[in-house]
Amino acid sequence: MRTPIIAGNWKMHKTISEAIETVSHLKEKIKNVKGREVIVAPPFTAISEVSRVLKDTFIAVSAQNIHWEVKGAFTGEVSPIMVKDAGAEFVIIGHSERRQYFGETNETVNKKIKAALKQGLKVILCIGESLEQRESGQTFQVLEEELKKGLFEIKSDGIESIVIAYEPIWAIGTGKTATPEIAEEAHKFIRDYISKIFNKDIGEKIRILYGGSVKPTNISDLMDMEDIDGALVGGASLDPDTFAEIVQFK
Repeated sequence: MRTPIIAGNWKMHKTISEAIETVSHLKEKIKNVKGREVIVAPPFTAISEVSRVLKDTFIAVSAQNIHWEVKGAFTGEVSPIMVKDAGAEFVIIGHSERRQYFGETNETVNKKIKAALKQGLKVILCIGESLEQRESGQTFQVLEEELKKGLFEIKSDGIESIVIAYEPIWAIGTGKTATPEIAEEAHKFIRDYISKIFNKDIGEKIRILYGGSVKPTNISDLMDMEDIDGALVGGASLDPDTFAEIVQFK
């Protein structure tokens, strides 16, 4: 039985004081929730304070990105050691916005995953197709390439520390959501592919999240699907009441 994960990616939102207020409220709203894991991904500046507020709770903290080097002359970058030291347990790697706006490639995604795992961080690996790719029938081809190259040289013990997030680019921040059936089709493909390149046991155990305009009104239908193990929530995670509703899906 795979434990569901609900993760909130705050992107470039919230000052330190706003972040503290948000997680303080959130932890009270969901303190009695059982049977699922919860993750919040604040901006770098708030990781330390958010981690402090969430200490001794079941809510984990994630960074939104890292560099693949542990230190060096990389102005403006943040290393895996730094985010771990600040309190992060997870890191999001390969988010479509990183790929689209900041030149992230499958190769840099792979380097970042290896760096994160080496430092004991868990990874949320994001993959997904654009609207143009979906309409031209390339969805599975894109997913396979992103998995093959992103997980290049990752061993079986490493994949156990990776969560995959399927985020169709055409559904991120657009208000559009893949139907549960469309999402399930992609999730099943991902699970089958992981089973093929690792083994069936790993394929069955790996958790695959859906990301793309997740809301309280659609989370339960998505979670009814066999291969959907949770959600990577964007805008709806910024409000603790709304995010708590998603966390408490039936």
